[in-house]
Amino acid sequence: MKGMATYDLMEAIRNTNEWMGASARAFASYPVWGMVPHPMFKVMSAWGRVTERSFARMVIKPDWNITSVVAEDGRDHIVEEVVEIARPFGDLLRFKVHGRPDKPRRVLLCAPMSGHYATLLRSTVASLLPDCEVWVTDWHNARDIPVSEGKFDIEDYTLYLTDFIRHLGPDTHVIAVCQPVPLALAATAYLAELEPESQPRTLTLIGGPVDPDAAPTEVTDFGERVTMGQLEHLAIQRVGFKYKGVGRLVYPGLLQLGGFISMNLERHAQAFTDKIAAEAQGSGGERDKHNRFYDEYLSVMDMTAEFYLSTVERIFKDREIARNEFVVDGHKVDIGKVTNVAVKIVEGEKDDISAPGQCLAALDLLTGLSDAQKASHVEPGAGHYGIFAGKSWRNNIRPLVMEFMDTHAGDGGSGKGQLKVAVSNG
Repeated sequence: MKGMATYDLMEAIRNTNEWMGASARAFASYPVWGMVPHPMFKVMSAWGRVTERSFARMVIKPDWNITSVVAEDGRDHIVEEVVEIARPFGDLLRFKVHGRPDKPRRVLLCAPMSGHYATLLRSTVASLLPDCEVWVTDWHNARDIPVSEGKFDIEDYTLYLTDFIRHLGPDTHVIAVCQPVPLALAATAYLAELEPESQPRTLTLIGGPVDPDAAPTEVTDFGERVTMGQLEHLAIQRVGFKYKGVGRLVYPGLLQLGGFISMNLERHAQAFTDKIAAEAQGSGGERDKHNRFYDEYLSVMDMTAEFYLSTVERIFKDREIARNEFVVDGHKVDIGKVTNVAVKIVEGEKDDISAPGQCLAALDLLTGLSDAQKASHVEPGAGHYGIFAGKSWRNNIRPLVMEFMDTHAGDGGSGKGQLKVAVSNG
C-alpha cells in the first residue's frame, strides 16, 4: 500500500494546488477590490489563473484539434479521427480527410511513450496531412488500464508496431520520433526476417537512442548512475483507487513531469513569471504562446512499470539494440537482415535528450542496406523538440523527409522509384 499511498498523495498535492489557484483567482477578482488602488490584487488574480490552469492540465488528455485541411481544390476538408485498431494499451489512429482522394504517401507516425500523450506530435501530424495519409500510434494512460489486461513492456510495444505496420501494408512510410526509434528499428528487422512481405517502404528515425553510449547526455548519465533496484524504489508506484488501473505498477506522469521541469528549471520559472506578469497587466491570452506550449507540456500520462524499467535496462544499460542482441517474443532480432527498407536518420545539433550520434548508430547496424538506401541529416541549431515539431521541422526537415519517401516509393527501398512517383503525381 505504500506505493498506492504515495501515488494518491501526489494527486492530492496537485488537487490542492489547483484549488489554491482557483481560490486566489476568485478572491482577488471580487469587484470590491477595484476600490483599492493596489496592484497586489491583480497579481494575486493572475497567479491564481495561471496556477489553476497549470495544475488542472496535468490530468487532462489534450485534444488533437485538427479539424480540417486545405486540399488542392482550395477548399477546407473535414478531418475525422478514426480508430482502425483498438488495443488495451494503444490504438492505431487515422486522420481521415473526407472528400479528398487518398494520397499515395501513407505515413505511420510512431509517437513516443515517454510521459506525454501522442498529441505532442500534433503539429507534426498537421504538417504531414496536406500531402499524406497519416496514422499515429495513440498510446493510453496506464492508470486507466485495468490490471486484468496484463503487462506491457518494450517487447509488447514492438509487437504493437509490427501489427500496425502489417495492417497498413508494404507501401507504408514509418516515421519514429524519440523513444520508439530503437523499437521501430527492431520491429522493421523482426518483419524483415519473419514476414518480409510486410516490411514498410521507408523508415525515418528522428532523435532516438539507438546507442545511448554514442553521445552521453544527462539522461544516459542518470541511467548509468542508478541501479535498477534504486530506480524501482524511487520511481515506481501503484495506481490509486480513483482510476480503473487501481493497483497497477506505474511510473507516474506527475513524477515524470517533475523530472522534465528540473532539467530546465530556470527557463520554466522565468516562463511562468513572465506569464503571471502578462496576466496581471491584462496582456495575457487564452491561446498565447505560453498556454499553447504548457497546455501540452504539463499534460502527462503514467507508463507501465515494466515498460519504463525494461527501457532503462535493455535499451540504456544493456544496449541490446546497439549490440544487435534484442529479443522479441523469444526471437532474436537481427537488424542486419533488413535489406529492402530505405532508412533515414534525423538528429538535432543541440539535442540534449538524444544527442547527435545516438540515432546515427542505426546505420552501422543496417549492414544489409546499400549506401543508396541510407541517408542522414543533422539539423544545425535544432534541439530535441525542434527536429519534429518546430521551425526546423517545418522549413528544413519535413521537405527532406518527403523527398526521401518519394525517392524510395514503390521500389523496395532500392532508390529507383523516383520516376514512378513523379509520373503518378503528375
